[in-house]
Amino acid sequence: MSYTVKLVVGLIGTALFLIFTGELSRSISSGFAGFWGGFPFLVIVILVGAMAVYDFWDECVRRKK
Repeated sequence: MSYTVKLVVGLIGTALFLIFTGELSRSISSGFAGFWGGFPFLVIVILVGAMAVYDFWDECVRRKK
């Protein structure tokens, strides 16, 4: 797969994942669970989102020799 295709598809996939999990966390925290009830899920979403961004950078952006 070419570098440009990997970059575009990886960016779209990572962005959709981050938007979905971020909005899911927001809806849990603002809904019945409240902020402190949704806080553990928020922490998990932040950590997993950081791992997804790092994986995108490692697989799609960084040029391997």
